[in-house]
Amino acid sequence: MNEEPDELDRTLHAFWGQLGGGMSPAAQMLAWSDWAIHLATQPGRAARVAIDAAAVDAPGQVHEPRLSGKEWDAWPFSLYRQAHEAAAHRLRTFIRGVPGVDRHHEHLVAFMARQWLELLSPANCAVTNPQVLQKIAATGGSSLASGAMHWIEDAGRAALGRSSAEAGSFRPGREVALTPGKVILRNELIELIQYAPATPTVHAEPVLVVSAWIMKYYVLDLSPHNSLIRHLVAKGHTVFAISWKNPEAADAKLGMAAYLRLGVMASLDAVEAVAPQRRIHAVGYCLGGTLMAIAAAAMARDRDDRLATLTLLAAQTDFTEPGELGLFIDESQLAFLEDIMSRQGYLGAEQMAAAFQALRPGDLVWAPMVRNYLLGERVPMTDLMAWNADGTRMPCRMHSDYLRGLFLENTLAEGHYLVDGRPVSLNDIDVPVFALGTRTDHVAPWRSVYKIHLLCDAELTFVLTEGGHNAGILSEPGHPHRSHRLLKRKRNAPYVAPDEFLERSQEMAGSWWPCFEQWLAGHSGPKRRPPGMGSPQRGYPTLGDAPGTYVLAR
Repeated sequence: MNEEPDELDRTLHAFWGQLGGGMSPAAQMLAWSDWAIHLATQPGRAARVAIDAAAVDAPGQVHEPRLSGKEWDAWPFSLYRQAHEAAAHRLRTFIRGVPGVDRHHEHLVAFMARQWLELLSPANCAVTNPQVLQKIAATGGSSLASGAMHWIEDAGRAALGRSSAEAGSFRPGREVALTPGKVILRNELIELIQYAPATPTVHAEPVLVVSAWIMKYYVLDLSPHNSLIRHLVAKGHTVFAISWKNPEAADAKLGMAAYLRLGVMASLDAVEAVAPQRRIHAVGYCLGGTLMAIAAAAMARDRDDRLATLTLLAAQTDFTEPGELGLFIDESQLAFLEDIMSRQGYLGAEQMAAAFQALRPGDLVWAPMVRNYLLGERVPMTDLMAWNADGTRMPCRMHSDYLRGLFLENTLAEGHYLVDGRPVSLNDIDVPVFALGTRTDHVAPWRSVYKIHLLCDAELTFVLTEGGHNAGILSEPGHPHRSHRLLKRKRNAPYVAPDEFLERSQEMAGSWWPCFEQWLAGHSGPKRRPPGMGSPQRGYPTLGDAPGTYVLAR
């Protein structure tokens, strides 16, 4: 009898999750009610704000990208733009700063209001978008016919759970993920890839790359020209990379402890077998960096000295300011998600994608729809876009562990995170650290990444680069419009705040990759003959060619 209500609740939550894009209706209602109640109890302020907002038009000198251009300067489109921007300005003024409203609720109300504003943008309607009207006139209406065919094709693929045809032209091992190598370890969670040397001699100390489990690893090995892994191999480094399994319902109970044990620690054992008595350079990206930081802290606690350096790329270790992702993380939302995941055993890739798209609906949702269906044009597919469409699932236990333990309770930064039953502290890490943030990151804001300075007293090199969470990392030499800032902090040196970092660091043109590789080489040993591929005598035979089999699972 006691289980039936729980099952009913999970069924209802799954239903609401499908309708609401995975967001908890209770969390939304709590935010709106908090805001509305406090607003209603302050009628004088509400009236004053309404009058002030009505008397001041939206700033007109800077327009959002979708409403900029000469076409929008002509009447009546300039009027549509002005009305939309004024409404957005007044709504933002009305929502913000209501005394007594919980800060998280205020941000959530503003977020939901932004979704509606993006939906109602004149750029989304054929009769109010001058570019669409011009295209219709120029093509005699055939652009709309093409757009309709695109919609039918995409709807059919979505109904069958298939990716776009263009995304299928970037296949791991054929068009992307091409750096030669061998799989030398396969367990129930990972495949470990060892990349073949590209130089006669290599640095003695190997590199282990740990990407986030919410993405396919080959974001760091896309096309040959923008592969960070290939770049490091070409510079004489012996590189290993973890390729995470795309979990199924049977993997629901795999949590952070399993990812640490079967992922990071198992890989370190394998790398040590291939390159015995050599310390290892650990490179973690996004949540892979968070996991690697946890592993480094546990190793330091346990006097495990196998690490030579630690690199954290767009990786947070303190989650008090996680950026807009924090909008999806509170007790109500997590309880809702946990019930949904308990039914299917995992969080689907499409559910995670919807959350990320909601952070930038204009760029990631409406602009592609307008181009595909109103302009009748296909958005050209790139390797990064195809990788982004090649999503992964997340085990129920893992998703709950990291959202509740890391994001909501911030246990790692506060010294409560347990590894093997005992807490770990990032302050125990005593190897040189290279940390990188990207300036326009919506997933791991650079000021949040920068908080590693408060948690670790080791020698630390911090780099801030242009770009977002993915594009800022894929910043190969020769990439246009790229620059970076760098500042080194000696071990136990005084704290330098983020704004002071901006003042004291010097902006340098170009990619951050050469800077990182030089730092890595400076902490590596002299070059010598490359190690063999795998170590059959120590239990690590080669099991097949890179990129392996796990990366192909959808």
